[in-house]
Amino acid sequence: MSQSLADSLPGKGGSGLKVWLKSSAYTRRLLLGEGGDPWQGAAQFLAYFSQAQGLLRPDVAVVEVGELFDAWLLRHPEVRAELGAKRRLSYPLRKLLEQDEPRRLLAEVVDAVIANLRGQTPLVLAMPSPKHWLVHASRLAGRGDVELDPDGIEDAAMYMADLLRAVSASPVGGVLLEEHPDDAALGDADLERYRPLINVAHHYRWSLALRPQGDGVAGSPVLAEFDAVLSPSVLATEPVSVGVDVSQPLWNGGALPALGKGQFFFAEIPETQRPEFVLESLARLRA
Repeated sequence: MSQSLADSLPGKGGSGLKVWLKSSAYTRRLLLGEGGDPWQGAAQFLAYFSQAQGLLRPDVAVVEVGELFDAWLLRHPEVRAELGAKRRLSYPLRKLLEQDEPRRLLAEVVDAVIANLRGQTPLVLAMPSPKHWLVHASRLAGRGDVELDPDGIEDAAMYMADLLRAVSASPVGGVLLEEHPDDAALGDADLERYRPLINVAHHYRWSLALRPQGDGVAGSPVLAEFDAVLSPSVLATEPVSVGVDVSQPLWNGGALPALGKGQFFFAEIPETQRPEFVLESLARLRA
């Protein structure tokens, strides 16, 4: 049984979540070497995952769903060649996410990780935001500049919602929708276009978190339907918890902000960071 993310969030009755880490690039390089691929199968992923958890002891266990599909696509170039077969904006993402093999692998990984966690840490499925995954899949298909439209973003959210149904029988703790830093140049996301995903998460009673780029979502009434937002600057109001992104001051040796009510620390570990400095910095956060 996986612990619910909401049960750990400060401001929602929980107090267990103090440090949320994005660490997959760092731990893959450290534990598997350059180009290491933990996604060959559920057993291989669990061996890597358990090592990474033991090394960093994060308060949130994260499975990077986008990385799973990217790794699978590298092993299946014939599928990548098919992504651009139709001109519709959302077709490359639809073609990618409907593949049976990575969907089965995701379900197997989720079950293995939940059994390993034994209910002690919430499992969160980190996914690119619909806006970002739409752009990323289009670029994988060999398309150049991608012009987004609201219907395309909503289609992407619908295909992602269908993917989540593939793991609906598992007690997932939460879902994180994550924008890429380059997405800020694409304009602010209309969170209402993420409605298919939001509805699915609510239906399964999974917590929902958002990592935006920029401050544009701060005024959206839809933000209140998320349990947490991860940002260096977006100050959501209760009952939404805030993961204060301290990545920049943490790795630059700067002062860390004092946490307010309903807040916790969030940090992304740089891929090439020194292990000794990582452990020292995490000790700073936990102190």
